[in-house]
Amino acid sequence: MAATRIILAPGASGSIDGLRRHEKGLEQRGFDVTLLELPKGTAERAMPVYRAAIDTSAGTAIGGQSFGGRVATLIAPDIKPAAVVCFSYPLHAPGRHDAWDARTAHWPEIECPVLLLSGESDPFARLDLLRGAVERLRRARLVTYRGLGHSLGQVLDQALDEVAAFLAAET
Repeated sequence: MAATRIILAPGASGSIDGLRRHEKGLEQRGFDVTLLELPKGTAERAMPVYRAAIDTSAGTAIGGQSFGGRVATLIAPDIKPAAVVCFSYPLHAPGRHDAWDARTAHWPEIECPVLLLSGESDPFARLDLLRGAVERLRRARLVTYRGLGHSLGQVLDQALDEVAAFLAAET
């Protein structure tokens, strides 16, 4: 059964207002979208809030922008969503490339399909490290956008088409 519902959370310095275009675009593509505000601070602090907001019924995907996507991947092994969708996954802080290993250590535990959408010039996800990290996932698709950094705003319609196609095919 294809996922028809998606819950998205914003990045660490953002708010759900920054996801309004995602919401509108996914609704136009036939999805029921819920935007979830997470507490600021650590992923461990945000995980219970995200977990509590999830209806575990079939057909629900989870994800978000940067920090919101990271939190979604952290709870995915426990809640078993239909899929995880990450816009600009924060693989490491700028210049701190060695953090990628710890930030993806939980990925082998994720059983559902995962879609990662990333700018090829994202200072939070060096592309060669991201491509290597994806190998840790059981079922994954990485889509990259040349010339973009940590925001996919310039190609959001194209990225949302990728999300819709991925959820239709993989869930």
